[in-house]
Amino acid sequence: MDTRFLDSFVTVVEEGSIAAAARRLNLTPAALAQRIRALEEELGARLLLRAGRAVAPSEAGLAILDRSRALLREVRDLRDSATGEGLAGELRLGAIATGLTGLLPGLLARMAARYPGMEAHISPGISAELYRRVLVGELDAALIVQPDFSPPKSCAWHLLREEPLVLLAPEAMAGAEPHGLLATQPFIRYDRDQWGGRIADRYLREARIRPRERYELDALDAIAVMVDRGLGVALVPDWAPPWPAGLKLARIALPRPCPPRRIGVLWQRSSARARLVRAFLEA
Repeated sequence: MDTRFLDSFVTVVEEGSIAAAARRLNLTPAALAQRIRALEEELGARLLLRAGRAVAPSEAGLAILDRSRALLREVRDLRDSATGEGLAGELRLGAIATGLTGLLPGLLARMAARYPGMEAHISPGISAELYRRVLVGELDAALIVQPDFSPPKSCAWHLLREEPLVLLAPEAMAGAEPHGLLATQPFIRYDRDQWGGRIADRYLREARIRPRERYELDALDAIAVMVDRGLGVALVPDWAPPWPAGLKLARIALPRPCPPRRIGVLWQRSSARARLVRAFLEA
């Protein structure tokens, strides 16, 4: 099987039309249609459904789509390993929400400038789920909160940022004593199912503070907006900007020592794309 035909099929599905896919592949629409017909004949199934100028994958096309993408990634990795020239291939990267907006854009821009042959497929998620996906090989690496347990020795960890815990309050409360605010004001809790939320929960327990809990959620941006609206105070990591615009907030340091939320990259040392992960970190 000519893998270029598989690449043509995947590109048509992604673009939604023969004409757009042909432009992307620098082919004529007729040549691209011929490739698709040849692939359908070889597999013995119709892969695309046409409705006017638009196309969509058939049931058989959907059945082979994910495996086709995986095979094409392996082919690119194989070519890169054989030639040893430069770096090319797709990096399957997971990232938590604050990493997607605050850290990843700059990292990807530097990677693109330094290694133009590298691509990245980004999967958003929470740290625990992204951690699991790295361990089972669904992701090559993940930008996550460092867990409060030791990962397996087969994994490597690279620290990118430490974020101290701060008390988030309306701007008018900037000069108030933080523990007093935590004890008396309505409390917007950072979800305890999140690894970062557990740090905040541990601080409250060690300080023997029982807040007047009003809400519990896992979206830091939403917590900041709620505090700005006067709905309460919150204990959150001082995450990488951007923060929501136009908010009038006080970020108050805590009087007790507390471990920071640590953000970094986790990956499998034995991954076939470990070379790409290392290049991403170097960039």
